[in-house]
Amino acid sequence: MTGSPHPPGPKFLLLQGHLELGSGLGRSNSWTCCPCISQKSPLQTIGEEQTQNPYTELLVLKAHHDIVRFLVQLDEYRFASAGDDGIVVVWNAQTGEKLLELNGHTQKITAIITFPPLEVCEEKNQLILTASADRTVIVWDCDTGRQVQKVSCFQSTVKCLIVLQRLDIWLSGGNDLCVWNRKLDLLCKTSHLSDTGISALIEIPKNCVVAAVGKELIIFRLVTPTGESLEWDILEIKRLLDHQDNILSLVNVNDLSFVTGSHVGEMIIWNILDWTVQARECNFWDPSPQLDTQQEIKLCQKPNDISIHHFTWDEENVFAAVGRGLYVYNLQMKRVIACQKTAHDSSVLHIAKLPNRQLISCSEDGSVRIWELREKQQLAAEPVPTGFFNMWGFGRVNKQASQPVKKQQENAPPCSLELIGDLIGHSSSVEMFLYFEDHGLVTCSADHLIILWKNGERESGLRSLKLFQKLEENGDLHLAV
Repeated sequence: MTGSPHPPGPKFLLLQGHLELGSGLGRSNSWTCCPCISQKSPLQTIGEEQTQNPYTELLVLKAHHDIVRFLVQLDEYRFASAGDDGIVVVWNAQTGEKLLELNGHTQKITAIITFPPLEVCEEKNQLILTASADRTVIVWDCDTGRQVQKVSCFQSTVKCLIVLQRLDIWLSGGNDLCVWNRKLDLLCKTSHLSDTGISALIEIPKNCVVAAVGKELIIFRLVTPTGESLEWDILEIKRLLDHQDNILSLVNVNDLSFVTGSHVGEMIIWNILDWTVQARECNFWDPSPQLDTQQEIKLCQKPNDISIHHFTWDEENVFAAVGRGLYVYNLQMKRVIACQKTAHDSSVLHIAKLPNRQLISCSEDGSVRIWELREKQQLAAEPVPTGFFNMWGFGRVNKQASQPVKKQQENAPPCSLELIGDLIGHSSSVEMFLYFEDHGLVTCSADHLIILWKNGERESGLRSLKLFQKLEENGDLHLAV
C-alpha cells in the first residue's frame, strides 16, 4: 500500500502476523482511505486538524480470514475477537500482540460472551462462551487457550447468549431458550418458540429474562430449586405485542427501565418491574415539530434508513443508532434533545457513550466518528431580520415574518451533536468497537481487520519515558548543569 497516490492520512503496512504503527488523523472532505475512493458526501465533515480527536496513531491487527463481527473485553488489557471464520483470537490491547488463537468451530461465530468466575471459586481463569452456526457452543479458557467443554445438542443456531452471574447459570437463545449451569448441564428449556429464533436477551428483576422474538417480547421467569423440588424450570409469563415490526435491539437502561428498537424506527421504553410502556418514540426521522405540513420531512423509502440497530445510555439519556443517524432521547423530558440525521453515509451499527459527553459511532460506510453533545446557545428573543439586505444589517426588521422563526427555535432540539473526530482506516463495514480508557479504541470490520486506535499524545509520552529510562540504565544520559 506504500507508494500509492494517497492523500495525507493513515498509512500502514499489512503483513500476516506483522503490525506497523501509523498515524490516523481521519478524513478530508472528498476522500476515504483504504482503498482511496473519491466521492462527495453530504455528511458533516471535519478537516485534517482534528484538535479534539486524541486517536492520531493506529495499529492494524491481522489474524482473521473473514468478517470480524464481535469484540469482547476480557479485562483491563485483553480483548477477544470473533467472526465468520469461526476463529476466536485473544489480543493484548496495549501492544496489539496476538496472545491466543482458539480453533474449534467449523462455521461462523454467532454470539460471544464472557463467563466470569465465581468470587468463592479458587480458580480465577477467565472463561468465554462462543456460539456458532455449526450449532455448537464452546467454553474457552482465555488464560490458557484450552477448550474446556463443547455442547453440540442444539436443534438450531444459537443467536444470543446471556450469563446470569447471580445464579451462576447461562442461557442460550435460538429457536428455543435453554438454561445451563457452569458444568454445561442442561437445566431446563422452553418449547419451540419461532423459526426466526430469539434475536436478543436481557436479564430483569425477579429471576426474569426478556427475549426478543420477531416483533414480540416474551417475559420468562426462572424457577430455581427449593427444598421441595431440586428441579429448574422456565415459565412464559407474558407476551408484549406493542411493536409493529421485528425488534432489532434490546438493552437495559437502568434499574427502572429497559428499551427496545425495531426495524421501522419504533423505540419503546419499558418499566422493568411491571413491563408497562413508559414512553414511546416513533418520529426519529423528524424530531422537531414542523409548522407547515408542506415542510414535513418524508419518510425514506428504504426500511433500513430508520432501523434502530443499537442503543447506549447514561443517567439522563438514551442514545439511539437509527438508520444513518444518531438521536439523543432524554428520559426525563421524554423527547429527542439532539440529533444528527445523517451521521454516516450508511447505517450506523454500533454506538457507545464516552466520558465528557462524547459519543462514538461506527457504520457500514467504514468510518468511526466521535461526537460531542453540546447545549445550543440561547438566541436573543428579538425578531430575526429577513431578506438579503437585512442579513447585512440594512433595512427594517420584518416582525411578522420572524414569528414562525421564533416558534421553530422553541420547538427545535435544545442540544446538538458536533463532530470532533473522524477515524478512517477500514475499507469495509465497521461492525463494532471497544473502548479502553487507558489503551484506546478497538474496531473490527468486514475487511477482516482489527484496528487499535491510540492516543497519540499519550503514546508519544510513553515512548519518551521509555527512551529516557533506557538511556539512564545504560549510563548514556548526561544532564547538563
